[in-house]
Amino acid sequence: MTIKLSPEQLEAFGQELDELRNRTMADLGQADADYLRSVIKAQRAFEGAGRALFYLPPAWPLAVAALSVSKILDNMEIGHNVMHGQYDWMGDPQLNSRMYEWDTVCPSEQWKYSHNYIHHTYTNILGKDRDIGYGILRMDKDQQWRPNHLLNPVNAFLLMVFFQWGVLLHDLEVEEIAAGRRTWGDTKHLHRGMIRKVRRQVLKDYVLFPLLTGPFAPLTLAGNVGANLMRNLWTFSIIFCGHFPAGVESFSIEETEGESRGGWYYRQMLGSANITGSPLFHIMSGNLSHQIEHHLFPDMPAARYPTIAPEVKAIADKYGLEYNSKSLSKQLGSVYVKIAKLALPDSMEDLRRGLRLPFLGRRKATPATPPTPTSDAAEVAATFPRVDVESAVQDADPGLVGAGV
Repeated sequence: MTIKLSPEQLEAFGQELDELRNRTMADLGQADADYLRSVIKAQRAFEGAGRALFYLPPAWPLAVAALSVSKILDNMEIGHNVMHGQYDWMGDPQLNSRMYEWDTVCPSEQWKYSHNYIHHTYTNILGKDRDIGYGILRMDKDQQWRPNHLLNPVNAFLLMVFFQWGVLLHDLEVEEIAAGRRTWGDTKHLHRGMIRKVRRQVLKDYVLFPLLTGPFAPLTLAGNVGANLMRNLWTFSIIFCGHFPAGVESFSIEETEGESRGGWYYRQMLGSANITGSPLFHIMSGNLSHQIEHHLFPDMPAARYPTIAPEVKAIADKYGLEYNSKSLSKQLGSVYVKIAKLALPDSMEDLRRGLRLPFLGRRKATPATPPTPTSDAAEVAATFPRVDVESAVQDADPGLVGAGV
């Protein structure tokens, strides 16, 4: 897309958002810590209730519901936000982004690299942000249509149902392996951590807790499957509504070369969308219903996003930028329409061009290189405690990052 603001406007735009961020971060204190600990207390209470109710077969639906709420809180309002470093300032080792491990099959260390670094640094840059379609979906019209995109709706459904497994496989870049651009050997350094985490989650949810309920083990097993499914459906919906509804913009690599701090904020604001709802809805979404504020300030405690949202919107309005915020039904509906629409080529020329391509774009493997952060983008990312660009690049195995979407 064409950048609508002049360099001077972008600088002023960035300064206003910097001022908002600095003012909010300076105000963090006991109330924020108490809030997070209250959410953790509630999450543990729901989990305990769910586990206990599995001993009462008539209460099975309630057990599944309680365990589902527990898993959603653990993943969204606690795990995602703690691993962003939003609460590192508390000095609590159990709530430190470097120590926290969440209740899902994807190891936290691998998720932090692909999400905190790759996705949040290169948000909506085609060819760098692998979250655009997760390697299996066509979610932007500028992605070259290929015959495999006819499966867009099917692949989206499977990704929704098995979302935690999709997040796990995201780092493997299976689509790159299938296309011949990577090999399994390139991902060897990931395997041990994945196997260890998957083994732990499977034993916990599908062996240990079912066996603890004795004769009710089959019901408990089914309940755990159901709770994980509910968590998958919810997280998929919230995340896709924050990134892929109508009106969200994408950017080319060329457009973001030499990007300023204001330009980075500009891309984050136009590359994400909010979902309106009640306070309870925002908590259950991990406050990712305020995806715009999250992408602007990923290290800010998410519970602050509803408070600053009016100021962010006022800044967007001042500079004539769209502040994309709609109800869940409207955002989700537009996501489904996009998934279906982009399954098809945009024109007969796209169809002819796509049919001349291999099904998965298979070609000879070439050494993958990590994306090189533009100087200012790296500077912006480096200001966030958990988005340590320099160390991420130094520590990263080149095989972690493929050749792009």
